[in-house]
Formats: sequence, C-alpha cells, structure tokens
Amino acid sequence: MMIIPKKLKKGDTIAIIAPSSGISSFFPNRIKHAKKIFESLGFKVKIFPTCSKFHEGSAGKINERLKDIHDAFSKNDIKAIICAIGGISSNELINKIDYNIIKKNPKIFCGYSDISILHYAIQKKTNLITFYGPAALTQFAEFPSPFNYTIDYFLKVLTQTKPVGSIIPSKSWTDQVVPWDKEKIKRRNLIKNSGYEWLKNGTATGKLIGGCIYSINQLFETKFNLNYTDKIIFLENSEGQDMTKGDPIEILKSQLQDLKNRKIFDNSKGLIIGKLYGYSIDEKNEIKKYIKNLLVKFNFPILYGVNVGHTDPIITIPLGRNVTLNSKKNIFSIDQAGVQ
Repeated sequence: MMIIPKKLKKGDTIAIIAPSSGISSFFPNRIKHAKKIFESLGFKVKIFPTCSKFHEGSAGKINERLKDIHDAFSKNDIKAIICAIGGISSNELINKIDYNIIKKNPKIFCGYSDISILHYAIQKKTNLITFYGPAALTQFAEFPSPFNYTIDYFLKVLTQTKPVGSIIPSKSWTDQVVPWDKEKIKRRNLIKNSGYEWLKNGTATGKLIGGCIYSINQLFETKFNLNYTDKIIFLENSEGQDMTKGDPIEILKSQLQDLKNRKIFDNSKGLIIGKLYGYSIDEKNEIKKYIKNLLVKFNFPILYGVNVGHTDPIITIPLGRNVTLNSKKNIFSIDQAGVQ
C-alpha cells in the first residue's frame, strides 16, 4: 500500500535542499528569489546547507547531502521538501540513505531530472508517493516570476486532497536558456503550444511511473528499479553537454533502445513523452518518428507533448497514482490525489 503524504497548507514550512548538483552555490540570488516566491504564496521556507555548498560538482560531500535529506524528513516543522535542482550525482546517495527516517516521517518530496533516481529509490524502499515537478533554482526562481501554469499545478496537486483530473496543455512554452546573472532583463521567449500529439491512439488507465530517460537507465540492475507491469510510463529528456541543447539524437535514440531492450514496454499500458528539450523542429519530428517505429508492435496509447521535465512551464505529477490516457477525447488526467 502506498503512503500518501499530508497536503501542504498555508503557513507550512518548505525545505529547499540540494541532493545532487552544487550549482545553486553559485547563484544565491536565485535561491533567495525562490524563497521570496514561496513566501508570497503563504509558505515559510528553510534553506538547507547544501544549497550553498560545492564539492567536486555536487552540493557538498556525500555525508553532507545525506544529512540534509535526513534532517529535512525528520524535522517536524518541515512539511514539504523541494530540491534546488537535479544534477548527475543522486546515484551516490541511494545506497546510503536511511529509508526508515523517510518511512517514519512521510512528507512531500518534489524535484525532477536526476532526482528521478531518488524518486525511484524512495518509492521502492518506503512506498511513499513523491512528486515529479518543479525545482527551486529553475522554475521557482524564474525571473521576474514563475510561470502561472507551473504554480497553478503545483498548488492543485500539493494543497488539494481531490484528484486534479484532466491536465490542460499550457498555452505557450519555452526551452530557451538565458544567463542566470543577466536574466532580470526580460522573460524568456515563449513559443505557442500546439497541444497534445498522439503518436499512437488508444485508451489506458494505470499507475504512473517514469522520469528522466538517462536517470531511469541508470537504475537497471540495481535494487531500486521498479516494476513496469500495467504501468503508464512517462519519459522526458535532459540537456546534453551543451546546456542549450539536448543530447545528440543518436544518443537519445540509443537510450530509448536501451529501455526497450530492458523490456519496460513489454507489459506496460501506455506511454507519455514530455516536450522534447533542446531540439529543432526537424529533430523533434525525427525523434517522434523513431519512437513510433521503435514501439510499433506495442498496443498502447503514446502521448507526446506533455508539460513535464526540462521545458517550462511544467506540471507536478504524483508518482504511483492512477492516470488515464484517452486519445479519442484528447485527455491526459490524474485520477487520484497525491496528498491527504
């Protein structure tokens, strides 16, 4: 049975921690701005030490990052934990986390990118519902203010005990990268959103599982991998070596083929692809065509273009809860509440 965390209420305290990348230490102005945004929404904020630490690319040494996770979960005044950003070193923590602390102190835990690894590990070891959603350094520190779409779905999912229902695509979106020390000049350029695109039609309902493609592939052959049977999977891509672009198409194709080779699609019920980050229109069309050919023999709906992951704005997703895909009605819905 899944453990459902308590909802977030006005006046509650949110912890900001950095379990992976140490980049937040270079941009304290963004962490302060995120804190200001949370406070404007009616919450208190506690910034944990890892947000200002840097050690070999990560937000402090392993024991320092572990301490922030353990402290954030164990402190009674903390009601929700928001990650500062993702990175590439969450995998250093999963064999060392004291999951009994998390199980005894269940609360909202939110983040994306390589935080996927922590989502999987926490669910595997504790059955706690966690949330794939915005991070402090990116979405909540957006200048001059976060996108309303991001804030609206964050609050709908985390402060209400009723299911969100149908997820409406944002009217516009962006994957533009701007220098964080100069971004107050203007908001990022927005592109009109064309809405959902069904790469394969169909209807399905199942528990949602997934995250960043690269991170998911890291979990195979570990004790933290999850069972994909009867699940609806969601996948999204991260930036490559060039922060303004996704990985070269050949690498993304290879990662998708890895997932197929590992049979995650064999008994699943549906697939959701987030808006692709850092590709041209032609490259996106090539990737979508590749996905259709890769999964041509599978009889489940495939939805492309959901606001999730590395583009903006994004929704907040309760992992492990039932969702529905219906191409005929053009619906993607979250059918169960993530909080109580």
